[in-house]
Amino acid sequence: MSDLNVMTAAEMAATKAAVMDQVPGPEIQGQSPLHHADLDSLAKVGPKQGGVHLREHKLLGHLTLRLNPENDDQLAAAERVLGVALPLQPLTSVENGSYSVRWMSPDEWLILVPGLEAFDVESKFRDEMGGHYSLVNSSGGSTVLELSGPDVVELLKRCTPIDLHPKLFPVGKVVSTVFAKSSAIIRRTGEQRFELVIRRSFSDYIWLWLQETSREFGLVVKV
Repeated sequence: MSDLNVMTAAEMAATKAAVMDQVPGPEIQGQSPLHHADLDSLAKVGPKQGGVHLREHKLLGHLTLRLNPENDDQLAAAERVLGVALPLQPLTSVENGSYSVRWMSPDEWLILVPGLEAFDVESKFRDEMGGHYSLVNSSGGSTVLELSGPDVVELLKRCTPIDLHPKLFPVGKVVSTVFAKSSAIIRRTGEQRFELVIRRSFSDYIWLWLQETSREFGLVVKV
């Protein structure tokens, strides 16, 4: 075999090391896309009762993974890193503690982890995963809103064309869809609880939309 076709251990290690920690040092304060809305203060002084409750799960790690779902070695590697198997059924999701994985397409998954763990998870993928795959850290580009309460389904009916009946949209289901005049990745996490992954560039618009659309139900901001 030609020496040109042989990759040394050092070269393989250098390839796996091509990853950068995007989390700033402690001297820099992280700010979510809705930092300017000061939701923490609104939670303290705002209404305590209402039909819709909103909470931002800010500064999470967002990792987009793409691989061949028929490659058993890659699936096993992903499970070793995450502690849970990737969901292979369309529009489903799985959880393992503070980790959640959303099926986005036959070869794509959105992985959410605590923000300070994103680099460690990314590094573990580089160490465990072989073959051709893609892992992109897009943590700064999105945020997560949790919507819950007795009127949350009625609220969402005014925001998205998706049928939210429990028989068609059970707990654990996830869709990427139109939301108001923007878009969101919606996951049902309880009978009256949903998570929305929204883009940073539309976060302010969606926050304003939710305030207006929830007027008849009453909006409670939580921390």
